[in-house]
Amino acid sequence: MTVEEGTRAVAPTRAAQELELRRDEFQLAVQLGLVRTVPGVAPGAPRGPGAAGAPGGRRRVEQAEIDRLRAAPDFPDGLRDRVRAVGTTEAAELLSVTPDRFTKLARTGHFSPVRFYLNRYRAVVWLYLAGELGEFALTRQTLLTGRLPREIRERIDGGEDRRPRNWRARRLGLLLRASEDPWVRAAAIASLLDPVQLAEIVDDPYERTHLDRLRPEPPSGRPQSAPSREIADRMTLADDPDEILWHRMSLALALDEARADRQAPRPDGGVGATFARPPRPTTLPRPSTHRTRRSLLDRLRRRKPAMATAEGRDVRAPGRGRASEVSPPASAARARRSRSWAR
Repeated sequence: MTVEEGTRAVAPTRAAQELELRRDEFQLAVQLGLVRTVPGVAPGAPRGPGAAGAPGGRRRVEQAEIDRLRAAPDFPDGLRDRVRAVGTTEAAELLSVTPDRFTKLARTGHFSPVRFYLNRYRAVVWLYLAGELGEFALTRQTLLTGRLPREIRERIDGGEDRRPRNWRARRLGLLLRASEDPWVRAAAIASLLDPVQLAEIVDDPYERTHLDRLRPEPPSGRPQSAPSREIADRMTLADDPDEILWHRMSLALALDEARADRQAPRPDGGVGATFARPPRPTTLPRPSTHRTRRSLLDRLRRRKPAMATAEGRDVRAPGRGRASEVSPPASAARARRSRSWAR
């Protein structure tokens, strides 16, 4: 959906003022889907299919959306509460636990960060939604008192830290739900892979260029200094072997959907091979069985990528279910099967 002619829409700064939100609160509200935005159309930008993802169309907020939010009986406090993000110290206070205990629970995936920033020492500071912490306190009270279960202690001793991966999964889920355009969705998945991984899956340079043009904007609060930017950019890339494998498979399927919808633009306006297969559903399937996993891997082998080795934990489809849902660790037998499939 784009800003139609005659429809009044305002810039993000103006929308934040009318909604009585700080800039970071407004950005988070947009990311979480609490404030719906529409892409503006830059002068001379193409309209029609795919135009919504074209660069230059800065997103805006329709006045009707602002009026809807302001009409809520709990405005503005209710909206502020839903975007309230807290750090480790404040989160621990909300749960009445020590910061050390909260960090252990967060590292083992019991909380999914919603944002992060780098402090002056270039250390990553994770932020969590206060509302989700309150829900956790109501449903998982046993983890807040007494000694932590042995399984959690063993994962901590093994150096596990699922916060970066959970943040990436959450962000990807939000990006996939924000657009129905298959090329925009494919670009969201591609943004999690480094250039080498991406080139192995997308061997057409025109398609890679198109995906790069549609790459989602960096997370809010991107640092200015080059060393800090490098750290922040690294946080957006998948680093676990099984995480990389799953995003490679997801991208391969998303590309099939995008190609079936339309081909990537080429400088000469020409077209490449046609894709006669009908488009698949836009929701990526979750590989819940051995046969499904083998089928997906066989599809990748036909593309001849250098497969990553899947080790360790279970793989979940991005964007499915609740954004903050965390998958449990896989068993040793499942890890061995993953390694055999990768080979």
